[in-house]
Amino acid sequence: MQAEKAINKATNTIDNWWNSLLSNLPNIIVAILVLTISFFISQKVSILIEKIVSKKVKKKAVSGVISKIISVIIILAGLFIALNILNLDEALTSLLTTAGIAGAVIGLSLQGTLSNTISGIVLSFRERIKIGNWVETNGFSGEVIDINLKEFVLKEADNNIVIIPNKDVLESPLKNYSLTTRMRVRLECGVGYESDLDKVEALTKETIAKAFDQVLSNENVEFYYTEFGGSSINFLCRFWIDAENSLEKLIAKNNAIKEIKKAFDKAGINIPFPIRTLQFDNTLDVSK
Repeated sequence: MQAEKAINKATNTIDNWWNSLLSNLPNIIVAILVLTISFFISQKVSILIEKIVSKKVKKKAVSGVISKIISVIIILAGLFIALNILNLDEALTSLLTTAGIAGAVIGLSLQGTLSNTISGIVLSFRERIKIGNWVETNGFSGEVIDINLKEFVLKEADNNIVIIPNKDVLESPLKNYSLTTRMRVRLECGVGYESDLDKVEALTKETIAKAFDQVLSNENVEFYYTEFGGSSINFLCRFWIDAENSLEKLIAKNNAIKEIKKAFDKAGINIPFPIRTLQFDNTLDVSK
């Protein structure tokens, strides 16, 4: 009797499943079609997005990640629609809750990594930061040689490689020397107190104008006396050159210093070094 009851119960269960399957067959077919269509749409959209993004971002890793994220979103949307068609509201609610909890846990555990990834995507889309630019950020300056999903890579003038987390670059000020083709050279020097100051000013401007083709005339050189120093009268000289990185600016400053030194030596103008005078005629009695 027990075996017969068990068989009848199993038969009834199978019949109920079969009837439920037949009654829900149209919904199941529609749900499968929705999933299939969403999968193919995600593939096509992913390829299209990758082509569009790659025109603006040269890094394949960045365009690949963006296209995959959009593809996953489309597939998830198709899955939610399919579950709704099958009237699996409880399963849909459970899935959303689980996804939310899992997302929060993953987000907390990978906070730094996700922050760098998102920052890398943002930096890749910035028009004013490109591979080959000479920039200064976070206390380092050099040529941008790579922007990936984890780090911002610079090559300094001494050929050292500097790797900076993307989020640090995005959150810090960044100076891009390559956005302009002109840079101003600033040069400070001093001359002896016996010097003819008008002659020093005229000779400095003339020397700079002759040394650099970009400086069209003496009027394009700024010259200001700044202070009476301990052993010299100090001045500031400024002029503009065609340059796109700090190395070119450093080379220009180096050449300017050499030319000014030659000109001053030829004209007999003294560039004094710090002098300390010791006086020994003190009448103070120190014997007590």
